[in-house]
Order: sequence, then C-alpha cells, then structure tokens
Amino acid sequence: MCTNNCKDEKMKALDVVLDDHGHDSGSLITILQKAQDIYGYLPAEIIYYVAAQTGTTPAKVMGVATFYTQFRLEPVGKYLIMLCKGTACHVNGSDRIEASITTELGIQNGQTTEDGLFTLKNVACLGCCSLSPVMMVNDETFGTLTPEKAISILNDFRSREEA
Repeated sequence: MCTNNCKDEKMKALDVVLDDHGHDSGSLITILQKAQDIYGYLPAEIIYYVAAQTGTTPAKVMGVATFYTQFRLEPVGKYLIMLCKGTACHVNGSDRIEASITTELGIQNGQTTEDGLFTLKNVACLGCCSLSPVMMVNDETFGTLTPEKAISILNDFRSREEA
C-alpha cells in the first residue's frame, strides 16, 4: 500500500479535500468538484479512489459524475469553449456560431484540438439569455456573438498563447 511519501502532489491535494469533508459520501458532489479542479477532469482511478475513501461504490461515484454535466471524464483543452444551445441562443443563431467554430478549429462538439488548446462543448443553457447567442471560454462569458466575433475571440486566445 502506498503511503503519503509515494503520492504525487495532486493526490495529496485530493486527500486534503477528503479530510476536509470527513470522507463522507454525502459530500460526493463537492469532493468530485474539487477533484476535477485538481485534475482538470475525473480520471477513472480517481473515481475508484474517491469511492474507496468515502465508503461507497465506484458505480455510485460514476453515477454522480455522469449525471451532472459539470463533470468531465476526459481531459479537455486549455480553453474549454461552452457554447449555449438553449432556446434563446438557438433562435439567435448559435448553430451558425457552432459551424464557424467547428470550421475554424477542425473539431466537433466534445472534441479537443490536436494541439490541446481548445475543447468545444455544447451546453443546454448558460443562463445569459439576454446576451444570446453566448459562449464561455473557461470563466469568461462572451455574448451577442456573430460567427466573426466568435472567431475573433478564439484568435485572441491563440494570441495569448503565442505571447
């Protein structure tokens, strides 16, 4: 069995989260949120580890992780593009925005660019209907999009990487 001496920094950080929440399965959503913050997604081994540490089954942990759309089971790019596909955004042209993004980046919904920079994820609603169509890139919200404006925003993120 591994002791703290052979655990990497991420696992040590996860152990702190588990200790803070008393290894309680009632705190599963919070634990998974923090685990995802640490790892960027929820790797399979972390699902099993959290299950063991909270005294629950991997199936229950996986059930929570797959039920809530906030959780990711695959790594994502440095910039996660969440494109709203809710009613207001749809009516105001989110399909055109998606078409321009997929053409520009060469990826479809749920995919990551080869360079690992961008991941596109369509979401049901971002709660910014008055700004429709809208997308978020990581924690930044961009509204009243046009296909051209969306591409310009992505190019700004590319420029940040080159700087």
